[in-house]
Amino acid sequence: MKSTSLARLFLAQASQLLLQVHLPRLEACLRELSPQQIWWHANPASNSVGNLVLHLEGNVRQWIVSGLGGRPDRRVRDLEFSEHGPLPSRALLARVRLAVKDADRVMRKLNGAALTRTYSIQGFRVTGLRAVFHVVEHFSHHTGQIILLTKMLLGKDLKFTHLPEERKESRRSIPAL
Repeated sequence: MKSTSLARLFLAQASQLLLQVHLPRLEACLRELSPQQIWWHANPASNSVGNLVLHLEGNVRQWIVSGLGGRPDRRVRDLEFSEHGPLPSRALLARVRLAVKDADRVMRKLNGAALTRTYSIQGFRVTGLRAVFHVVEHFSHHTGQIILLTKMLLGKDLKFTHLPEERKESRRSIPAL
């Protein structure tokens, strides 16, 4: 397989995970939660769902949209965690959706050379490959936390995991990982 084909495959997979797996799960959780639940903190050392969503938006913008895409980096990371809301869930969803869509546009323009190039992002020296991998991994990690918090607050199964034979019977389009 040529390196350009491998680069395209990697970037397509990264976009697919963000747009079709993790973002829909995050959106489903936010739709289920009340404003009070979105901004609830288990304790002073824990983040709310709202804080995690703001943090994901900031991370995606800083690492991909700015870091790889060349847009100005205006992230103030501490504000993502100091917000206590309640920002409306519609506003949170709009912000994180736009960040992921902007990142997808940047990733569609990248190639193998961009993935092997070294960038300075958030004070780290990383390759483009590492930056994309970091964002997908980071988004997955915090989406998992949001899912856990949602299940704890609602006391119900969100039915995100469907094995191939179960998907034939299900109308949900979010694949199991």
